[in-house]
Amino acid sequence: MTKKQIDHALDKCKEYGVKNILALRGDPPPGGEPVNDCHLEYGVDLINYIKENYGDYFCIGVAGYPETHLDATSPEDDLKHMKEKIDAGADIIITQLFFDNEVFFDYEKKLIEMGITCPIIPGMLPIQSYQGFARMISLCQTKVPKNVSEELEELKHDDQKVREYGVELCVKMCRELIDRGTKFLHFYTINLEKSVVDTVLKLGIMNKQKELPWTKPSYKDRETESVRPIFWANKPKSYIARTAEWDEYPNGRWGVSRSPAFGDIGDYPSMSKLYKKSKKQLQKLWGESYEQEREVGNLIISYINGKTKRLPWCEEKIQEETSKISEYIEKLNQSYLFTVNSQPKCNSVPSSDPIFGWGPDNGYVYQKEYIEFLIPKFLVEPLKANLDQYKTISYQGVNAAKDEFSNVANNSVNAVTWGVFPGCEVTQPTVVDHTAFYLWAEELFNSIRDDWTTIYEKETRTIEVLEGIHDNYYLVNIVENDFVNRDLQEVMETFINDHSEAIESYEK
Repeated sequence: MTKKQIDHALDKCKEYGVKNILALRGDPPPGGEPVNDCHLEYGVDLINYIKENYGDYFCIGVAGYPETHLDATSPEDDLKHMKEKIDAGADIIITQLFFDNEVFFDYEKKLIEMGITCPIIPGMLPIQSYQGFARMISLCQTKVPKNVSEELEELKHDDQKVREYGVELCVKMCRELIDRGTKFLHFYTINLEKSVVDTVLKLGIMNKQKELPWTKPSYKDRETESVRPIFWANKPKSYIARTAEWDEYPNGRWGVSRSPAFGDIGDYPSMSKLYKKSKKQLQKLWGESYEQEREVGNLIISYINGKTKRLPWCEEKIQEETSKISEYIEKLNQSYLFTVNSQPKCNSVPSSDPIFGWGPDNGYVYQKEYIEFLIPKFLVEPLKANLDQYKTISYQGVNAAKDEFSNVANNSVNAVTWGVFPGCEVTQPTVVDHTAFYLWAEELFNSIRDDWTTIYEKETRTIEVLEGIHDNYYLVNIVENDFVNRDLQEVMETFINDHSEAIESYEK
């Protein structure tokens, strides 16, 4: 690769928020010399180049060779070069494939003895065909235990039996690796994923319950993070981007509001780049045109029902727990309360529960009922009057012009999800933070005006509809703090019924 190509690839990774990269020297093109105008002869040179030009932005993985790199003059020389790559700034090692676990354990031991402390991840390849297996071990000069060679020799004319044997062998090797302390596995698919999927399913490693209600990123500097505001639940990449420069991440308690330290999202990619779709494709996803605001509610209902995979403010698919309140959420969207986020309540549910569960075994989890939606200005005062009847409800609202209303104290923090587990302090992974909400609202309104509208032609009715929502709606979040005796759903449905006439006449 030329310097221009390398810079382009790394810049694109950064633009799309990709942080984990595997830095390899690579092989020269068949019959030719590598095209490289920046003198990056070895993997360590590429690592140095990345560090010099991108600092610590990327988490850099490098290749390790339990059976020694083919170009190395000796095993000792190969280990020396590996230490050089780690010292240059590599963060993880992913090994070449092997078929004898003892080879990996011996390699891991030697690296540790050299002072290497980063994760060393074994590269696993389920055998998919006899021909592919023979070609791969010849190419990589991989040693194969005698019993494996003999057993495969008997099966080599039956492709199905070879695949089944390959999966069982890989499962056996992975289980031993895990039992002896290996925390991570890397699978080579060779563009054929079925055997890898079968291996993972047989291992059962995808059935482990969630550590937290939200998925933790794999970045090393966020290992201890355990608390987040609920607002970015459906847009986690944006949250990670906004908090990327934090020196430390909340662990155990959110505490004093971190909101003033939230970074800008000016470099966050547009929808077209984030979802890798053209404007026409996004129009097909979110509607080719809008004549009325109520049609936005229909789009959200389509998302709730799983027909639309993403929304402008939802990078993730709909949460499974939403199925518990989907009819209620649909009713809100049919009434110009365009939902952005929600969670149903739960009280002392086992941490192993397939829908609500998270955290260690034998624990219990809790949730306050939460709803967040865009609401037209004409309904704001009636909503406030309705909510003020209930002492256990807390709420906030703000519009694009930053006109605010609230019944909570400035800088307040309200835990809306928590768990109790054996031998642990109470864990509070999700909060409603007073100040962070206003930052989230600004991001949401900007995404409508500066991003969503850009996929349509200017000076059209569609633009008028979306700009009308931007200009005339408030974003509101509501928490029912009594998760035992009160029902926010009932409160909101009563509000809709009491104002059905005004709602029905809107836009007529």
